This record gives sequence, structure tokens and C-alpha cells, in this order.
Amino acid sequence: MTNTAKTRKSRVSKPKTDTPRKSKTALVREMLQRADGAGLDELCKMTGWQSHTVRAALSGLRKAGDVIDRTKNEDGKSIYRITAAAEAQ
Repeated sequence: MTNTAKTRKSRVSKPKTDTPRKSKTALVREMLQRADGAGLDELCKMTGWQSHTVRAALSGLRKAGDVIDRTKNEDGKSIYRITAAAEAQ
């Protein structure tokens, strides 16, 4: 048997992008700031979250100071939109 040192392959890192990654909560906030707002199904689809997680995120935004208005569309589904954003700290 021979004892040969195994060489490790160096890992090549991906180049860093200039734009930081957006959090899913930031994505939810952007969708709610649109003029037509966003429905629960749309928020679930865009974030990959289950409906109870989206509702928890909405509660978190409310606690952070955002005023979220809920209305019903012609199909009877709830549409959420931010009517007054929290002040930046």
C-alpha cells in the first residue's frame, strides 16, 4: 500500500451580486402596497407559504405598524392592501 496524499479540489465561489436578496416578508409588503392589493392565494403562491403562515406574516406587519385593509372582491375572496405604511426607524 502506498500513502499518497489526496488533493482537495478547490471550490470556486459564485460571484456576489450587487443587489441583496429580498426576504419573503418584504415581498409580501410589496404585493400589499400595490393599488389592487393581493389575495391570500396569490400571497401563498408567491411565497411558497401555507395560508396560516401568510396570515401570521400579515399580523407581524400589523404589529410593525402597517395598516392593512381587508376587503372582499366580487368573488367573495379577501383582498389585503396596505393603506398606511409604518414609519421607518
